[in-house]
Order: sequence, then structure tokens, then C-alpha cells
Amino acid sequence: MTAKLLPRFKQAIKNYTLVPSRGGCFELTVGGTLLYSKLKTGKFPDEAALIAEVEKALGVDPFTRTPHK
Repeated sequence: MTAKLLPRFKQAIKNYTLVPSRGGCFELTVGGTLLYSKLKTGKFPDEAALIAEVEKALGVDPFTRTPHK
């Protein structure tokens, strides 16, 4: 997921933290808001849906991949 998020949102991301864990934990938080938790759902997210959620959370235009002004 990192390989898809960083190149796509490099203009909008100010800080990116990857925290390794064990036991299949996968959570994605943007601006303090939890967008996805594998611990809660028990499955990995649909990548396209999660990317759309990150776009929305960052206020990024999906076509230009830059923050909305």
C-alpha cells in the first residue's frame, strides 16, 4: 500500500509514518482520523476504495493529484 500511496499523494503528504507490527495489523490514519482497520474488519481493504478515501481525507483532486485550493 505504501508503494501506491506515496507516489500518488507526494504533493499532499506532509508526514508519513509506517509502524511495523505483528499479527496482521493494518490501520490507516489520515490527520488523526482512522480510515481503515484490518483489526476491526478482519480483512485487507479494497485498494481502490482506500485510495479514494485518502484522496477525500487529504482534499486531493483525483485527476491532478494535488490538494484542492
